[in-house]
Amino acid sequence: MATLTVRNVPDAVHRALRVCAAHHGRSAEAEVRAILEEALIPEDRVKLGSLLVDIGRRARLTDDEVAGIENVRDRRPAKPVSFKP
Repeated sequence: MATLTVRNVPDAVHRALRVCAAHHGRSAEAEVRAILEEALIPEDRVKLGSLLVDIGRRARLTDDEVAGIENVRDRRPAKPVSFKP
């Protein structure tokens, strides 16, 4: 896990953070982690895998259509991405 240092936090914000942390029964550090996680990774976010499964279910492909896709699919291993020109 990464470490994050936040400098120059206003005193009022720091006090409010400590109050919120105490209210939730956790340390200020744990409170910051919870706030960041809630803000950046909401529980109701759509995950790519779930979205693809949903699209596949809605497509309602026949067994013949799926077999046709499998026949033309490139099975070679993917090449690593290179960002060099």
